[in-house]
Amino acid sequence: GKFSKSRGVGVFGDMAKDTGIPADIWRFYLLYLRPEGQDSAFSWSDLMLKNNSELLNNLGNFINRAGMFVCKFFGGTVPNMVLTLDEKRLLARVTLELRQYHQLLEKVRWVS
Repeated sequence: GKFSKSRGVGVFGDMAKDTGIPADIWRFYLLYLRPEGQDSAFSWSDLMLKNNSELLNNLGNFINRAGMFVCKFFGGTVPNMVLTLDEKRLLARVTLELRQYHQLLEKVRWVS
C-alpha cells in the first residue's frame, strides 16, 4: 500500500537496518529512485531488480572493462598520474567545495 509516516506504513530507517541489506545498497536505490517532482513508489521487487540489473550488472561490467583495458594497454598496472597545473587547481577547487558541502551537511544534521 501507500507509505504513510503517520500510520507507520512503509520502510523506515530502523526497519531498513533490520533487513540486513547493506547501507550502500539502500543509498544506491534511494538515489536511483529519488523523486523529481512527484512521489516515488517503493517495492521490494524493484529494489531487488535495480540492485541486480543496475548496480551489480552495470557496475560489474564497468569494473571488468576497466580491468581489461588496464591489462591490455598498461600491462596490468595503472600508471602513475602526473597532474598539470590546471588539474591541480581544479582538484583544489573541488576539495574546497567538498569541505564546504560537508560542513553544511553537518550544520543541517545538528539543526534537525
